[in-house]
Amino acid sequence: MRKYLKFSIACLVLVSIVSCSNKRERQVQYMPDMYVPVPYEADMEKGITGFSANLKPVAGTIARGQVPYEYANTDEGYNAAKTSLKSPLVKDEVNLENGKKMYGIYCATCHGTKGDGNGVLSQREKFEGIPRYDDAARSITEGSIYHVIMYGKNLMGSHSSQLTNKERWQVVQYVEKLRDDLK
Repeated sequence: MRKYLKFSIACLVLVSIVSCSNKRERQVQYMPDMYVPVPYEADMEKGITGFSANLKPVAGTIARGQVPYEYANTDEGYNAAKTSLKSPLVKDEVNLENGKKMYGIYCATCHGTKGDGNGVLSQREKFEGIPRYDDAARSITEGSIYHVIMYGKNLMGSHSSQLTNKERWQVVQYVEKLRDDLK
């Protein structure tokens, strides 16, 4: 019991000495790696550490999980996608349900829940002239819808970074359903 008492008193004295030191000066660092970051240069060439942050991928390679999109962001690319691009997904309830969910997150604020161009932002007059999906002058197809999701058009920006390839095609299926419901 006396050893425990001596140990407690020694710890108490040590803590009081450490806590009463000058707070304006740097004290002993318990784990220096947490306080001192390892300096990596962003554009460092392969050197001593063997680390390089900004290496460009090898030409012709595709990131894992990505699907190449061969249509250019031009009017010609839009027209080519409109006439020849077709969905690889089966039209079923599972794809349609997920397309509805993604549409509600990314599209409904502008295009409206019915695809009539009367979304919340249109009602609040933030954006004007949001087209309806059944607009005969536009005659949208699954290829043109996908192309616009990939690159955006007019005021609409690209949504390719927010949606995976499969989710884009699911949104296309849901937009086609909304278009048919408006007719």
